[in-house]
Amino acid sequence: MPLPADIAARRRATPESPAAALRHNPGDRAWATALTLLGGALLLLAGLIVVELGHVARPALKDLGLGRFLLSRDWDPVTGSFGALAFVYGTVVTSVIALAIALPISVGLALFLSEMGPKALRPVVSFAIETLAAIPSVVYGLWGLFVLVPLLRDAVEPILGRTLGFLPLFAGPPIGLGYLAGGLILSVMILPTIASVTIEVLKTVPPALREGALALGATRWEAIRMAVLPYGRAGIVGAALLGLGRALGETMAVTMVIGNSPEIRASLFAPGYTLPAVIANEFAEATSALHIGALAGLALVLFGITLLLNALARLLVRAVVRGPARAAA
Repeated sequence: MPLPADIAARRRATPESPAAALRHNPGDRAWATALTLLGGALLLLAGLIVVELGHVARPALKDLGLGRFLLSRDWDPVTGSFGALAFVYGTVVTSVIALAIALPISVGLALFLSEMGPKALRPVVSFAIETLAAIPSVVYGLWGLFVLVPLLRDAVEPILGRTLGFLPLFAGPPIGLGYLAGGLILSVMILPTIASVTIEVLKTVPPALREGALALGATRWEAIRMAVLPYGRAGIVGAALLGLGRALGETMAVTMVIGNSPEIRASLFAPGYTLPAVIANEFAEATSALHIGALAGLALVLFGITLLLNALARLLVRAVVRGPARAAA
């Protein structure tokens, strides 16, 4: 039975689906194939890195044992004893300190630049944030060594010791070099990353959300708290995890201020070590296959921590996005 003329005309006017258009357009099909190959190449490259690191680390892991390597805190190349636990601990502690300091400051800067700051002042603050992102890591390390460490040793750590010394985190002699110095310098380094991404996230908030909250009698801060921040939660979480990823892999600046001691201590004033720092410091001097394999094993551990955090980030962002959707339903 032939279709009425108006229905046939509407069907002819309906655009093709993207999949159908892709099948009928050779140029689009070639472009999609090229993008797929590029994406697969990235996965292949990551796989090759893991395979090569595993090949180099296999003799050490076989000799030491995976459990002993991961859970032992003893690192002594002279006696052939290698344990990664002290370095994992230092990496996690400094990164958590950096994120705890940088995240609220970055979100505050983003809110200031996107919601509340005077328009004449916003370019100045944005330029300062971009400048922080462009400073090389070794310059941060020198600044930390000659400015931050003396400040911590002579002023900050003695005050924290007198007021909060009953806590294990702030006990011990104030030497300046240590977990606190490493975490502080990392917080400065990851602040531009978190702030820049958060600013872009807040720019995507629909103006109707702000206007609706203000129309209902909310103050500017209440509109930000109840309308803007909930909308941008997923993006802010993603920005924080991007900053955390940089903190985990930072090498030079942390190496210069953390003290480079392969020990596990509760005090933030104590010197420590991180995974990237020990790899950078000892790889050029490693002569035995066991030592080189242990360093490659540390690289695998760092890769695994990064991969785990990325997986957790995806789950967290998905949960954050699902929350407002359920609330709206």
